[in-house]
Amino acid sequence: MSTIDSPGRLGPVGHQGARVDIAQRPALKVNGWLGVLVLAACGYGVYLALGRDQGILWLPLLVFVLVATSLVIVPPGQTSVVQFFGHYVGTVRRSGFWWVLPLTVRRKVSVRVRNFETNHLKVNDADGNPVEIAAIVVWQVADTAKSTYAVDSYENFVSVQAESALRHVSNSHSYDDDGGSVASLRGSTDVVAEELALEVAERVAIAGVEVVEVRISHLAYAQEIAQAMLRRQQANAVVAARSRIVEGAVGMVELALDRLAEHQVVDLDEERKASMVSNLLVVLCGDQPPSPVVNAGSLYT
Repeated sequence: MSTIDSPGRLGPVGHQGARVDIAQRPALKVNGWLGVLVLAACGYGVYLALGRDQGILWLPLLVFVLVATSLVIVPPGQTSVVQFFGHYVGTVRRSGFWWVLPLTVRRKVSVRVRNFETNHLKVNDADGNPVEIAAIVVWQVADTAKSTYAVDSYENFVSVQAESALRHVSNSHSYDDDGGSVASLRGSTDVVAEELALEVAERVAIAGVEVVEVRISHLAYAQEIAQAMLRRQQANAVVAARSRIVEGAVGMVELALDRLAEHQVVDLDEERKASMVSNLLVVLCGDQPPSPVVNAGSLYT
């Protein structure tokens, strides 16, 4: 059975659609140097108990152990997720030396910006052509509670979901678009990267992870069709170049005829115009430089 979270999108699938519903909150803490003072007081209490009444020696020792095990150092870029007898009690996000609740389990979670490159995936684009693609994902942990308790391993979760999103986006676009009317993997890298970043961010939000940036790092046709597609691209490039050359040549011929007529340099009939247009097009559109030929006679002889 599935539930509907929003129009057109399925929620968790299962008997009850259960997921870990938890959010980050600050943990109860005090300055760690206060705990050091308590440890010093416990040491003095042990000294007094040894000299007077050893029956209460266990009390300062117990307090000393509880306080010593509840001191935590949080370096910059790190956090400490505090768990008390199976219950999440908060996260220490501020760096420094802190004294938290005793008898708690602390787990360090990094909130630094991290990045990784996905594997080179072989997928089919929107036209069914096999392509090889990879992407670099820049991310960081935003909610330490969700990253710790909502998923088993948030690092592996981000890696798998990033590759899944990359496959989905690659299947939605063609490798190249000759007309340039729609977004393609090669011609619209910024559009595809933004769409990929949104796709990955939506998939990893359940793990308390934010996506900073996603960029395509590798894109190529699969080896079995690379040569055929290369010849296709070369043919398209030649056709586009020829079209541009012909368009420019026609404009230059038109300009030459207009200037000759405007300045009355020579009076050309239709046959002479056709001959001039033919010669100019051969000169302007040819691959090799023309060889001049001097015509000493008349056009009609």
